[in-house]
Amino acid sequence: MTAAYHQRKASWEILLKVSSGIYADHALEKVLKNYQFNSLDIAFITELSFGCIRYRKFLDIWIDHVSKFSHQKQPPKLRWLLHIGLYQLLKMDKIPFSAAISSTVEVAKRTDLEGLAGAVNAILRNTVRNIEKENLPKISSDEIEIMSCIESLPLWLVKEIVNWVGIEESKNIVKAFNKKPSIDLRINSLKTDLNKFLKKLNESNINAAPINNLNHGVALNSNPRSIKNLPGYKEGMWVVQDRSSQWVAPLLNPMKGEKILDACSAPGSKTTHLAALANDDVEILAVDRSEKRLKILQSNLERLNIKSVKTFKADATSLIDIKPNLISYFDKILIDAPCSGIGTFARNPDIRWSLSKDKINQLINLQERLLESIFPLLKRNGTLVYSTCTICPEENNLLIKRFLSKNKELKLDIERQILPRFDKPGDGFYAAKMSYK
Repeated sequence: MTAAYHQRKASWEILLKVSSGIYADHALEKVLKNYQFNSLDIAFITELSFGCIRYRKFLDIWIDHVSKFSHQKQPPKLRWLLHIGLYQLLKMDKIPFSAAISSTVEVAKRTDLEGLAGAVNAILRNTVRNIEKENLPKISSDEIEIMSCIESLPLWLVKEIVNWVGIEESKNIVKAFNKKPSIDLRINSLKTDLNKFLKKLNESNINAAPINNLNHGVALNSNPRSIKNLPGYKEGMWVVQDRSSQWVAPLLNPMKGEKILDACSAPGSKTTHLAALANDDVEILAVDRSEKRLKILQSNLERLNIKSVKTFKADATSLIDIKPNLISYFDKILIDAPCSGIGTFARNPDIRWSLSKDKINQLINLQERLLESIFPLLKRNGTLVYSTCTICPEENNLLIKRFLSKNKELKLDIERQILPRFDKPGDGFYAAKMSYK
């Protein structure tokens, strides 16, 4: 069996797992364990499978255009395999049409879709004929519906984004959701400094550069074949952290000897950043309700050789009941709240298909409960920072405005919303810094 067959089969298996409710990055990890792929194979599989996930709606439109049966009537396994073939034909210019078709049909022939291999072949060949004749699917002339179809996003969500930021800004944002995400690192200032680390990367022929306005940010300008094989990983010299996330911890300005709560901490990029900013001479309580994610945080603490953090498994909304002795205990608190993650669609392509208005409303209720239940743990004259990786105003500035109206002893010091942009790297992010009046 050819390498091309294994690549397509693995990509298809990832789609099957995602369709069953597994997160895309976890699905990728689970599938790759069953194969012996090299780094170039993995890069190809990631691009193909994640591309299919991003462009699900767009690919379904093409199925409806070239097949006798609509995408809703296709057996799910066949639908996802057609996506594998269609994405190669429509979005991967370097793959010859013949190779895209033959490798996809081969997957059907060698799996339980054997009886449908002929249908796969016919639909993909019909697609090529339509491409060559420039016979494209007909879509609405409405600008919002065009964005939804071309950039492959649920229509309700595109309408929401337009309500939030207007039509022109929305065009840039939805396009950004489908770009290849940047790979940003944050150096561990306890172990190295920016110039030394950049020199180390340069000596290994790795193209990297400092990130503007970030003291410890490094942008990788070429895609590493294996992130953990980069220099300094085992020595704890760096962590992966998006540039938009790196400006949150400095808002707290952690100082020597302070007591800090990271209320929703795992997997710990901001926790470890807080510790490094305070030169590991601080008392940090890192709380999270997921034992699995706390184990990842603990592993990161050990790799980075950070001693100032203690982890605690708990639902942060109940922390005041579990540990009433923590009332008015912390100098500074970070609430990096669970959110809709709309700012990270480029990095997490599957979120767009599982998100709903009801889910966002549930998250807003959780965010409000977190703020109200965690705030009493803050010392008088302390600092509270709330952050999310979404661009939804109801989860961000509107929520903070409502929180401050209920807690008039607090004032807003700094508020910033970063929007995803096609022409700039970085996720969408929000943070608000609050303190006593």
